[in-house]
Amino acid sequence: MTLTSVVPLHARALLTGVPVDPDAETARRWAEEELLDPIYHQRPSLLERLLDWISQQLSDLEIAVRDVDPRMAALIVASVVVVGVAVALVVAGPVRSSRRAARASTDVFGDDTRSAAELRASADALARDGQWSLAVLDRFRAILRSLEDRALLDPRPGRTAHEAAEDASLRLPTCAADLRTAGRLFDDVCYGDAEATPEQDAWLRELDERVAATRPAAVASAAATDRLEVPR
Repeated sequence: MTLTSVVPLHARALLTGVPVDPDAETARRWAEEELLDPIYHQRPSLLERLLDWISQQLSDLEIAVRDVDPRMAALIVASVVVVGVAVALVVAGPVRSSRRAARASTDVFGDDTRSAAELRASADALARDGQWSLAVLDRFRAILRSLEDRALLDPRPGRTAHEAAEDASLRLPTCAADLRTAGRLFDDVCYGDAEATPEQDAWLRELDERVAATRPAAVASAAATDRLEVPR
């Protein structure tokens, strides 16, 4: 990632040679407007301190550059804005990642009672319209509904994508890795962190067919273990 890819338009203009001569008050306003973006509110306390630091630096610079050439003063002031915004973006990225890792998975079905066939038909129709994210969600639901129809998953209200993928993996170990990946994809798309692609929809379609053709593995029951006789 380059510096120009993470700085605001007004700061990027300076870097690309477009004349920009902001005074200290204008530069401070740029920084405040940039940091009002919701992306920076993932960790308010840290970013508030960053904004205070930028304001303090601009106030100090306003005094320090009074006798400096105006264009040089503008360059110094804008550089402070660029550095501050770049730091804020670097901070915001790990915060989003850590919160995404800590969040709960999403309820797959909610009040949706459609059959596997209806869910597949819906996914196909959505894909034809180019609504890939909605198509991916319904296609994952269709996989799970088909497993319920085969009695490989028990119908359970409130089951999350993560729980469903883990439960299905026990019965279909040869598909386990892909089922877990599909569960993560469902959560990412459902939370709005990702936009699904045609390739992901095609992959889920293939996974649906593979799951349907896979024979389940026997799962040892706790009851069977309890019935073992203790040697006398």
